[in-house]
Amino acid sequence: MNILLLSLLGCLVVAPSASAQKVKWCVKTQNELKKCEHLASKSADLECHLQPSITECMKSVKDGEAYAVTADGKDVYLGGLHPYGLSPIIAEKYKKGCCYAVAVVKSDANFNINELRGKTSCHSCYQSSGGWNIPIGRLVAEKKIVWDGPDDMPLEKAVSQFFSSSCIPGISKTPYPNLCRSCQGDCSCSQSEMYSGDEGAFQCLKNGKGQVAFVCHDAIPVSERQNYQLLCRDGSRRSVEDYKDCHLGKEPARAVIGRMDADSQQIYKVLKQIPDSDLFSSAAFGVKDLIFSDSASGLIELPKSTDSFLYLKEDYYKSMHALRGGNPPAPAPDHTIKWCVISHGEHFKCDKLSLYIPRLECRRASSVEDCIKKVKRGEADFFAADSGQVYIAGKCGLVPAMVEQYDQQSCDAEASSFYAVAVVRKGSGITWNKLHGIKSCHTGLDRSAGWIVPDAAICGKTPTCTLYNFFSKSCAPGADRNSNMCELCKGSGQLVGGEQSKCKASSEELYYGYDGAFRCLAEKAGDVAFIKHSIVGAYTDGNGPDWAKDLKSDDFELICPESPDTTFKPSEFASCNLARVPAHAVVTREDVRSDVVSLLKKAQSSIPDLFKSEGDRNLLFSDSTKCLQENTKPLEEFLTKNYMDMIERTYKTGTGEPDLLKACTMDNCMKDEV
Repeated sequence: MNILLLSLLGCLVVAPSASAQKVKWCVKTQNELKKCEHLASKSADLECHLQPSITECMKSVKDGEAYAVTADGKDVYLGGLHPYGLSPIIAEKYKKGCCYAVAVVKSDANFNINELRGKTSCHSCYQSSGGWNIPIGRLVAEKKIVWDGPDDMPLEKAVSQFFSSSCIPGISKTPYPNLCRSCQGDCSCSQSEMYSGDEGAFQCLKNGKGQVAFVCHDAIPVSERQNYQLLCRDGSRRSVEDYKDCHLGKEPARAVIGRMDADSQQIYKVLKQIPDSDLFSSAAFGVKDLIFSDSASGLIELPKSTDSFLYLKEDYYKSMHALRGGNPPAPAPDHTIKWCVISHGEHFKCDKLSLYIPRLECRRASSVEDCIKKVKRGEADFFAADSGQVYIAGKCGLVPAMVEQYDQQSCDAEASSFYAVAVVRKGSGITWNKLHGIKSCHTGLDRSAGWIVPDAAICGKTPTCTLYNFFSKSCAPGADRNSNMCELCKGSGQLVGGEQSKCKASSEELYYGYDGAFRCLAEKAGDVAFIKHSIVGAYTDGNGPDWAKDLKSDDFELICPESPDTTFKPSEFASCNLARVPAHAVVTREDVRSDVVSLLKKAQSSIPDLFKSEGDRNLLFSDSTKCLQENTKPLEEFLTKNYMDMIERTYKTGTGEPDLLKACTMDNCMKDEV
């Protein structure tokens, strides 16, 4: 026994702590290795790891042999794919900004972007962002260049068949000589080719060797811009100055990529130990842009939710996908529509519904935030969400397509809404004026009735106030598990694995959602619950599940800021509430909106139990839903300005914007405004 104990203690002494581990940086060339070793001399926590290529570096990072590697946009895309599964964790920022890839023509040209076939073209360089990757990827993605992928033919052959003559410096001219026919030199990306680079491609256009030039937006000299125009994706033509609204794609900033579980804070900390003059200079090593861009002015740590799709943005991602795989297939007339579910109970109900709904598939996610990401990427098509989550989804580019209606008589009338209320146990002595320091139950972090509305009502006018410091202990599923906002959470209640579910933003946490927050109050874990006005009636007087069978509506009271020293009956919610907020909505992408609406309209007309849950509550939809109503209003009108102001004020006075919202709305150009 003593020997075993000593052995264990020995292991504890020898094992290095995570913070003590060096950051192993993968480099691809001897020049990069020399610079890396120079940087390592500035920080003892940096170690260099040499591999022969970017793909080998990605493999090393995936396998844990290295921690990070720097990648441009196309390699951030590649790194996000199977088998690597890497994510951008840190990005460069630039004083100048990034490249908008544009298609430039002379002002007297008589064609638009839909009429490029057979024209002559000038490109800055083969596989450069502005000259090849973005424009060719975009033309393939939009099926202007017909190419079914590498199994059909090389992409270069498809391009040679599309343009009659080109200058694409750096491309192999042996198999397809017309791709170099317009060049004036050796068709290399060097000074040996007159039309190489952005300036060279512009001269190629100016000298009449090509009818269109694919370059970065700043390639056209300011003094000559009046003589040229840009071809826009919608078929129009615009001034060269309008490049932000008329381009083929935007090159994202170079990024550091690592595993999803990478300690990005440690990696960022190590890099910040090194002076910028060393990080962003390669002059001493004979080659430009080693490890980091020489033009970079600093680094930005990215939100944790950032993956390659969110970082690159949809247009660039689709361009890279097409550049790699060819024209996107047209959806089949009977293609499946995928419902995103976030728990075992939801998955079980969805599977049952799929027996009655043709074309329906069920896709599992870990949370609503994960559903938002899956729907954005096209891995799922829709899900129902609380209006606070609808805000985040809308800012991520999704749309509210259908709305839950809780009043049967209003199914043919205006869209539904509900009251957010604060509920306490009768006789507790708690009023609105006595909330501070008590224990609270919330439906979930960033949800409307459970978080956003009470945060606005309690802390809206007090800059130093947050729900974290206002209440002593709470359960707000989705919050930081180590914070007081998770202390009251219960987990799944199972003896095995129950603790792993604690504070998860799904029904795996018994105190999640409206029913969970009310249960938290009813079981006396918390002193106040922030929920929807209809929940008390739905879970008392014999209406609730087993855990609520003995509850009476008279056992509970409402409190509100308008009457801070008074309590009200649960039925008096119209007189005592915190706010009226939009109902839950079905969220989807614009391109599948009509399919989702059609599927759900048919489902609610043919499946009587669509809004009922077995063995659990509020699965897929709120159990109190009577029907779904189609919504055609944009996000701002659907949520209303008053409610959106409430959300945004909550972010400012609380713990800041949700991580996913930051990831969705960041500008990957990373221009340094300072």
